Amino acid sequence: MSYPYTIKWGDRKTLEIRIKDGKIVVYAPWYAQEADVARMVSAQEAWISAQLQKQEALREKTRDIQPLTVAELHRLADEALRVIPGRVRHYAGLLGVRYGRVTIRAQKTKWGSCSAVGNLNFNCLLMLAPPEVLDSVVVHELCHLKHMDHSPNFYEEILRVFPDYYRWNGWLKAHGDELMKKRPHSDA
Repeated sequence: MSYPYTIKWGDRKTLEIRIKDGKIVVYAPWYAQEADVARMVSAQEAWISAQLQKQEALREKTRDIQPLTVAELHRLADEALRVIPGRVRHYAGLLGVRYGRVTIRAQKTKWGSCSAVGNLNFNCLLMLAPPEVLDSVVVHELCHLKHMDHSPNFYEEILRVFPDYYRWNGWLKAHGDELMKKRPHSDA
């Protein structure tokens, strides 16, 4: 079976396939040939099919989820501002790290991030998850202050202070899309 796809040419070194909302986009370097792209898409048909099925199953699973109102989202952000800085202080003490600002947002795709200067951002939708999930994201981002990568040392540091990390990170992977669907459709 051959899947329709769009090619986006750019300054890159490798071919990459991304699938979003059922659409296949191949990112290709300027020098790549269309025949190379076609061969790669053909070679990845099983993977593409699996991804399309997974996305359709997710759409079906989350179809009836009602997004929060803007007012509900603001209340959630206020709650996050009351809760998350305390969790950050707690785990920063256990890790022996210093951090900059703690910002709460309603990101579309990220649960948390850590900037190069140590500022931390967290998604207010974490307040809808079990508290252990919030802690797993806080510890993950704080550990980036010691290791700005996802190396074995990074995960070793996480597990030192949060031994159940993989359990709660797994919960977020399994249910995170449902939580993200609760974000209002407008850019609130």
